Amino acid sequence: MTVGILGGGQLARMIALAGIPLGQEFIVLDPSAEAGAVRLSRLLQGAYDDPALLEKMAQQASIVTYEFENVPASAAEYLTAHTTIYPPAKALQTAQDRLVEKQHFQSLGIQTAPFAAVDNLNDLTQAMSSIGYPAILKSRRMGYDGKGQVVIQSAGELADAWQAMQDAPSIVEGFIPFQREVSIIAVRRANGDTVFYPLSENTHKGGILRVAHCQADDPQQIAAENYVSKLMESLDYVGTIALELFDVNGQLIANEFAPRVHNSGHWTIEGSETSQFENHLRAILDLPLGSTQSVGYSAMVNFIGDVPPEASVLAIPHAHLHLYDKLPRKGRKVAHATIRCDDERQFNDSLNALHALATQFDDS
Repeated sequence: MTVGILGGGQLARMIALAGIPLGQEFIVLDPSAEAGAVRLSRLLQGAYDDPALLEKMAQQASIVTYEFENVPASAAEYLTAHTTIYPPAKALQTAQDRLVEKQHFQSLGIQTAPFAAVDNLNDLTQAMSSIGYPAILKSRRMGYDGKGQVVIQSAGELADAWQAMQDAPSIVEGFIPFQREVSIIAVRRANGDTVFYPLSENTHKGGILRVAHCQADDPQQIAAENYVSKLMESLDYVGTIALELFDVNGQLIANEFAPRVHNSGHWTIEGSETSQFENHLRAILDLPLGSTQSVGYSAMVNFIGDVPPEASVLAIPHAHLHLYDKLPRKGRKVAHATIRCDDERQFNDSLNALHALATQFDDS
């Protein structure tokens, strides 16, 4: 069977790496001939909403998925009418607009930070009377890895913050004094069968994920599963989904969700019986889902901007290196490595060494 993927970056690459042992073939649609998944698939090069390329995708792929949520919703709608695409277009449309996303959370009884829609400076000024300081002004669309966001500390910064948004429709959110950031990754088949991975505890810097650490037996696991279950059911979801959350004194506050495989779940490649990538394929192909049981202790560290020498990474005990076939560039996710170990002390020593190495070569 041929699986189509909108987007040919590292997530598509890892989906293909998981699918090839299952006998799947892949075709990706991406603007770049240098995309990371190209070596593992056939390439349709061009814009994501190119009608001719979408027609070819529908003809050549038995089923289509996507690797990131900023592909045009119109592309998903076209493919819905001509083939099968998972996750469904409704999930893509909801995740693409931060205001719609927050409103959807609230409709499900999922707690969020206080927020307000902002279309001009007057809207922003009025909203701050209820939102309070500090706050975060975000573009409603196209932001990721800290892009399209401005922190506001006082009323004197409002005009500059709005100017930085360049009149883009936006949303302002109250700052959440969280103790930690976590995410839950879940996978759902069309028949409703669902599996959940252990929570990941995540560390960000500059809006970019640096470390994701598997938290087996986390006290917030059941609460997070309840949230993501509501979300999947409301969207008639099929595939892998990630829900990012703030933990505030034991209360989970939803930040955002990603209708796709997710960076915070890369530890599942070595750290789970079945990776998020394989389970995503199993879900969209309507195959039985694999066990999400964690295997020992595991974590993932991103390499941003540049990659340390391979020998330096692999010299760390229990390290597994994943290169994305990307050229170094400031602020770019170019690779990651995981640590997977049965001994907790050795795991912590190796994770600390890997994090230190990543920090040394960080170019963000």
